[in-house]
Amino acid sequence: MTAAPAAPAVRSAPAPVPSAPAYPFPRRWGGGWPLLPLVGTVLLLAVPADGTGAGTVYGVPPADLLSGVAVLVCLARLLFLRARPLTRAGAFVLGLPAAGIAVATVTAADPMAALPGFVRYLQIFVLVPAAVLLLVRDARGFRIITGSLVLLALVQGATGAHQYATGSGASYMGEDVRAVGTFGAGDVMGMATVVGYGLLAATAYALRAPSGAPRWLRIGAPVTAALLVVPLTLSFSRGAWIATAAGALAVIVAAGVRQAVRALAVLVAAGVVLVGGLGVGSEMISQRLTSITEVTSAPDRSVNDRYTMWAAAAGMWREQPATGVGLKGFPAHRDGHASIGLSAGSDTAGAGQDFVKQPLLSPHNMFLLVLSEQGLIGFTALVGSWAALLVGGVRRLVLARSRRREAAVDCGLAAVGLMTWQTVDFLYADIGGPSTVLTGIVLGLAAWWALAGRERATAA
Repeated sequence: MTAAPAAPAVRSAPAPVPSAPAYPFPRRWGGGWPLLPLVGTVLLLAVPADGTGAGTVYGVPPADLLSGVAVLVCLARLLFLRARPLTRAGAFVLGLPAAGIAVATVTAADPMAALPGFVRYLQIFVLVPAAVLLLVRDARGFRIITGSLVLLALVQGATGAHQYATGSGASYMGEDVRAVGTFGAGDVMGMATVVGYGLLAATAYALRAPSGAPRWLRIGAPVTAALLVVPLTLSFSRGAWIATAAGALAVIVAAGVRQAVRALAVLVAAGVVLVGGLGVGSEMISQRLTSITEVTSAPDRSVNDRYTMWAAAAGMWREQPATGVGLKGFPAHRDGHASIGLSAGSDTAGAGQDFVKQPLLSPHNMFLLVLSEQGLIGFTALVGSWAALLVGGVRRLVLARSRRREAAVDCGLAAVGLMTWQTVDFLYADIGGPSTVLTGIVLGLAAWWALAGRERATAA
């Protein structure tokens, strides 16, 4: 009898190789609680500021203190878990400004006087952005932070619109109608900055809602963006108008032709209803818009002062081209480089504050401020970092749109829009005031989109 052939050996399938976790921290550290300090940092800016320092801790606003808590939480997680979530590129881009800031501090005529500037720059341009990058685990966390920006913008915007309607805002052209929110007359750019951030975030989600987004978000995002146009307009801030227009244009173009046409139609309709239909501040707004085109032919006093301070900053840089005059050195060197056409200060009043003449202690141009105080070394480091975030974010957004799998294009639109706003606004403003801490939050969101691993940016 012939023996039956032996059955062929069945090869067992190789054991699947476990994939790397999407985030270096284990699940037991999961959840959204690490985001609480960041969300609190944003929302605490809704607390009214009376300009007297009341409510601060040793002169430090609560929002800045909570941003420090976020940095400590991030540091504790890294030390306890011994994780290294930053890539070499991320560490270089975020760490580069620290080198320029340190050089400007050491080479200052009075390093001790420059030390507070070193701490502030390190907080806003290095530590807070790094904390945002490391604590935001995925697109959901990104949306939580931008959602808090929108909520803050709605609160501040509603306060500002009420100030205009009741004549309880900051003084503008002899009337207390300028919308400044809870920041007061001493920080007229605070509300405009917050509203600009919120408007751009809402615009991004209106053009490209997250996959599976509820109906209320798809309807609420464009409505919110349209509503925020009102307080932004009533802020009478030319720089914020220009920066928001540039950021919105970047978001609209990046979203695609179809979405761009729809968004432009909504914005035009909102503008027609706002100014033409309701007549909200139409005369003052038209005068303010006209002044943008007259800054070279017939500049007003504020523009003339700004030109004078820009020239003074350029003169400081020419005197110390490599390292500048040192952090916090602009006020001390201003009179030696400014012409006699510079006024004694800026008049502020209204919004619950008495008349105060604020001294002009900065050139109101972040690029020139860095160039004058930190020289080419600090300028290259800091501006190079911003450029890397903006270019990297745009590049990633283009790649994300070409890949249907990318689930966080809405986050990319928001990041690019916010970074564009910040870059353009720095042409007309610099850091200062309670809202400055939001600059670090925005830079961190831009860094998350541009530098975080793809697996973190594709999570829905």
